[in-house]
Amino acid sequence: DAAHVAEHVPRLDRALDIRQRVLGEDHPSTATSYNNVASNLNAQGIYEEAEPLYRRALEIRQRVLGADHPDTAGGYNDVASNLDDQEQYEEAEPLYRRAMEILKATLPPTHPHIETVQTSLQQLHAKMGQ
Repeated sequence: DAAHVAEHVPRLDRALDIRQRVLGEDHPSTATSYNNVASNLNAQGIYEEAEPLYRRALEIRQRVLGADHPDTAGGYNDVASNLDDQEQYEEAEPLYRRAMEILKATLPPTHPHIETVQTSLQQLHAKMGQ
């Protein structure tokens, strides 16, 4: 429930703060902390506050892991999903597509992440009337 989710925010913020200080901004674990805080906000329906944190996690992953890493694809998917939740479908679609491109190039065709993103993209197209 929302109260259970909200109680984790201070701990997640603290983890992000520690990772920023100890590991620095440009570390995959720092990106994970940004993503965790964003996911918590998103779960509470606070989409606008979650979006820049998801984008920051994606930026770090692009820089540190590379543009074609599966974790970077996860970042694209997370930003797309957040935009989807905000009904910004036109902006979400190319991000879902980029996530699919990366995953199809780096993972086996039957990997569950590919199916997850494919399903999200299909649902988005349905919302867009395509």
